[in-house]
Amino acid sequence: MDRAIVKKHLEQAREHVALGGLHVARQREIVAELIHRGADVTEAIRLLTNFEESQDMHVAHLERLKAELLECDEKQTGRQIRR
Repeated sequence: MDRAIVKKHLEQAREHVALGGLHVARQREIVAELIHRGADVTEAIRLLTNFEESQDMHVAHLERLKAELLECDEKQTGRQIRR
């Protein structure tokens, strides 16, 4: 893939990871609030699990894009860059 496109996707992935982290943190707060009130947390925990799984996928995608950008840079310079 073109280096500029990879960089654009990398920035988007960083945004997704940051936003996903906020969602996970907020949902954990909601679960804690519900537990404190003695409310049913079944759906809140299900949603938290979904957020955490999505965040794991976002992070994995970010790491793949970082590796792809590194490969683009290596091809451009003609040498391997330390990882």
